[in-house]
Amino acid sequence: MRQLSVVSRSVAAAAVSAALIGGAVACGPEKNGAGSGSGGEGGAPKKGGTLTVLNRGPQKQFDPARLYTSGGGNLPSLVYRTLTTRHRANGAEGTKVVPDLATDTGRPGDDAKTWTFTLKDGLTYEDGTPITSADIKYGVERSFAPELSGGAPYLRDWLVGGDTYQGPYKEKKGLDSIETPDARTIVFKLRKSEGDFPYFATSTQFAPVPKAKDTGVKYAEHPVSSGPYKLVKNVGDGQQMLFERNPKWSQDTDKERHAYPDRIEVKSGLDSAVINQRLSAGQGADAAAVTTDTNLGPAELAQVTGDTKLAARVGTGHFAQTSYLAFNPEVKPFDNPKVRQAISYAINRTSVVNAAGGSSLAEPATTFLPPQKPLGHTPYDHFPAGAKGDASKAAQLLKEAGYENSLEITLTHSTAQNFETSPEIATAIQAALKEAGIRVKLEGLEDNDYDEKIHSFAKQPGLFIAHWGADWPSGGPFLAPIFDGRQIVKDGANFNTARLNDASVNDEIDAINKITDHDEAARRWGALDKKIGEQALTVPLFHPVYKRLFGKDVKNVVISDWTGVLDVSQVAVK
Repeated sequence: MRQLSVVSRSVAAAAVSAALIGGAVACGPEKNGAGSGSGGEGGAPKKGGTLTVLNRGPQKQFDPARLYTSGGGNLPSLVYRTLTTRHRANGAEGTKVVPDLATDTGRPGDDAKTWTFTLKDGLTYEDGTPITSADIKYGVERSFAPELSGGAPYLRDWLVGGDTYQGPYKEKKGLDSIETPDARTIVFKLRKSEGDFPYFATSTQFAPVPKAKDTGVKYAEHPVSSGPYKLVKNVGDGQQMLFERNPKWSQDTDKERHAYPDRIEVKSGLDSAVINQRLSAGQGADAAAVTTDTNLGPAELAQVTGDTKLAARVGTGHFAQTSYLAFNPEVKPFDNPKVRQAISYAINRTSVVNAAGGSSLAEPATTFLPPQKPLGHTPYDHFPAGAKGDASKAAQLLKEAGYENSLEITLTHSTAQNFETSPEIATAIQAALKEAGIRVKLEGLEDNDYDEKIHSFAKQPGLFIAHWGADWPSGGPFLAPIFDGRQIVKDGANFNTARLNDASVNDEIDAINKITDHDEAARRWGALDKKIGEQALTVPLFHPVYKRLFGKDVKNVVISDWTGVLDVSQVAVK
């Protein structure tokens, strides 16, 4: 829960040149990007061909123990099947958790402190050997090994005995809190109620690993596949990768993945503008290419209008993320609620959205929870100031707080060119607060220094730009790390910058975690978000929107609200 964001997606800052087919790249209709289930030149998707993935960042740490939450992206789920998985469907339908290796999404007991799963019949690895519950237990246990760090921290917090366990390389005995009474049954014993456990069981820590073929830190080079593809080449820690069909995979046991292409080639380390140029031109292998990490930036979207063919090749995705202003109430003057309220009223969300790339790439936010229903989004605006802020209301509150004549504050932000915490957004905030009589000094820090400062309990500034993304589509991983007082960390990475430790909030988090009906839990998360929002501990700014090109021969485009990006397990190139 202390990961800043599941996926941080930078906007491509460079403009695409006139080489972009007539100088125009079209932004498709919203329904197309939310996944029309089509793409390409028509016709039903067929098996065959080679899919190319063009990315900026390499797919690092391909070991299932080291990937964060649901596969660390799309590519790992081609090789690693897990107990549950995300439903591979468009939009909100794709936020549902469904069975994968298991026959169902788990059976809760003891107020969701015990979870039992049964494996499907006929599951095998790429070499034809059966997948057993012991393999899943071993896969979970090896994720505790210090040598394989990097995965999500939930298991260490949740599993009984997980807080001290050091993994199978150092301890002869496994975790007693994971029981395998037979080859198809696995039972997890948790320290506390976790109604979201089926969602977390989509993470690659729950992928089976045969103990006899575990090569430790080298396992990522040649992992044993349980999915539709096997990894046959991994160069430069994910810089170049090649996936080929796993002949032992059967769609009879896997209703979610389609595995249309014969091969998938991944090429990373490319410039954002180059990726979009290649996807737009669609020459040679690039006609059957996609990207899973490169957005169309504002300069590129400015060239979008006027080409209907390209318009049909832009996918629109929504990932549950919020960019916001974070207050540290232990730093003056932010200990005064009226000062925090004044800043909330003063924000000009129109200028902030424009600084983030415009309304095509960002949607204004007044709630901390993003506008996806599965998270429990409940509309509210406790400090209604319209689209451009209410400077007079802000000035009135400052007067009541004792700052009638002047107030000078510092806003910390990253100097990195990303659309979440960029200098342009900081400048827009500075201008808006000036209208209310607040002088803002900007403290721009290099990205690593920025991350270190805002996450340090001792060094956290009084006001800074932050962003948070959901590890799965639920209010729990969104609200708890930021507002649960028991998650305040004084000697590590602290995300509860508001230092909120409200017993009623903590108790409600515990109560919701016992609920296994996701719709009921979502309703309660939304109500809790609204309650916390009254305290003006954050100022929600915007929720991101992702616009991404795909090649002209790409078919069956699916983009869910779980990931917000094109799902490579659904793509066909024939």
